[in-house]
Amino acid sequence: MSNELIINSTPKGDRIALLHDKRIVEYHIEQSEPQFSVGDIYLGTVKKLVSGLNAAFIDIGYEKDAFLHYHDLGPNLPTLQKFTREVMTKKNKVVRLENFKLEPEIDKLGKIEKAVQKGHLALVQVVKEPISTKGPRLSCDISIAGRFLVLVPFANGVNISKKITSKAERNRLQKLMTSIKPKNYGVIVRTVAEGKAVEEMERDLKDSIAKWEEGLVKLVDAKAGDRIIGEMSRATSMLRDLLNNDFDNVIVDTPELYNEAKGYVHNVAPEKEKIVKLHQSKTKLFEQLGIEKQLKMLFGRSVSLPGGGYLIVEHTEALHVIDVNSGNKSNSEEDQEATALSVNREAAKEVARQLRLRDMGGIIVIDFIDMKKADNRKLIQDIMRDEMRGDRSKYTILPLTKFGLMQITRQRVRPEMNVATHETCPSCGGTGSITASIAVSDIVEQHLEHLVTKQNEKKLTILAHPFLSAYFTKGFPSIRMSWFLKYKTWITIMEDSSFGITEFKFLNQNGDQIEISS
Repeated sequence: MSNELIINSTPKGDRIALLHDKRIVEYHIEQSEPQFSVGDIYLGTVKKLVSGLNAAFIDIGYEKDAFLHYHDLGPNLPTLQKFTREVMTKKNKVVRLENFKLEPEIDKLGKIEKAVQKGHLALVQVVKEPISTKGPRLSCDISIAGRFLVLVPFANGVNISKKITSKAERNRLQKLMTSIKPKNYGVIVRTVAEGKAVEEMERDLKDSIAKWEEGLVKLVDAKAGDRIIGEMSRATSMLRDLLNNDFDNVIVDTPELYNEAKGYVHNVAPEKEKIVKLHQSKTKLFEQLGIEKQLKMLFGRSVSLPGGGYLIVEHTEALHVIDVNSGNKSNSEEDQEATALSVNREAAKEVARQLRLRDMGGIIVIDFIDMKKADNRKLIQDIMRDEMRGDRSKYTILPLTKFGLMQITRQRVRPEMNVATHETCPSCGGTGSITASIAVSDIVEQHLEHLVTKQNEKKLTILAHPFLSAYFTKGFPSIRMSWFLKYKTWITIMEDSSFGITEFKFLNQNGDQIEISS
């Protein structure tokens, strides 16, 4: 499986697409001046304490105060508060964490009023970006993410990712990190650290400590609302989290991004430096790789499945609902159960992809086509688990109910990704909108294949807008010629200038219109 990271720079910011086998699985837009990103550490001011919520609202410079719950204070809050005060008051003296005496941990069931005071400064980290009408969500349990490990100041434990299942490897990593980490620094070993040499782990640890200490230098003269430690750019953080031996290409289209990406890869994995490439063609990067077309087809309300079925994706304030429909697949299997299983298998794979692609979080309810057999329902749940294994967000999947409903909760840390999939209609002069015209040729070919191979239709005629007709008939060999070679039947294509640019109809050999399920 090929893995590629494609980064396109625009005046409004960078567009980042992660491709698996040329298909988009993640898509992000990073603003030119990113602020309040997950991982950023700020010096905030406690604005208000709310006893009923057992939480505080913190001013970190966003238009709405950020939210800090008591459970997000972290057990080492007293140590963090004391250390922050000493760093800010002893301006001419370096305060090192290794020599610092840790304070007793806070009560897990305590009250916010006893932990923080209104008007005081607090060192906080963004754990959830501003979403909709809500401000950022914060934590005082500070951590610095590296490539192989996460550094946790004010702690002393070593924790290993649960995804590393080998007992021998877990013991090796435990002994290794216990021996090389400084005092008063905790470590969480990430899954990608499995099998890595001590030199790589130690270098990553030192880089994280250096990043923490650079932040302390800023903290000395910091004012309320200042960003003390900034998370790296979205593209670089994706490289940090995803870069492995299976990564094939990192393609960017500006020299600045190229130098940034190449510099990072050179530092963390010099042997992979050659995978970073600069796009210099006159054709736009996303257009040349077919990403623009994929984006138009994948972010709409309706998402097609390879076998003829489709998904309907609806968003509400409380949850996301995905409805699975069989479409023109309904007559292609032996019986209803086989049809349902076939469509549901394809749907489970596409739903897992859509969750990552749109970065959908919170509660997701999927209405699969009803299946009577318990084994088939279990199979769909297993497929969903397998497909979501590569998802970097935390999630929980519940079994299908007897009504065919699957419930998923997925961690929401950023606003959901939306891409406009409607464009001004050239047929109506801009008074309405149509589903993206870039996808219409694929839809025609999908229906054609079904009519010829499944329904055994002969001597078909397609009525279409002149632009669409020309697309299928002009050039050598034309698309219509490739259809003749594939299906051994000639398709008549007739222009109809009264049609909209995305409008088409199929006629049978008697000239009657063939109804097609959407």
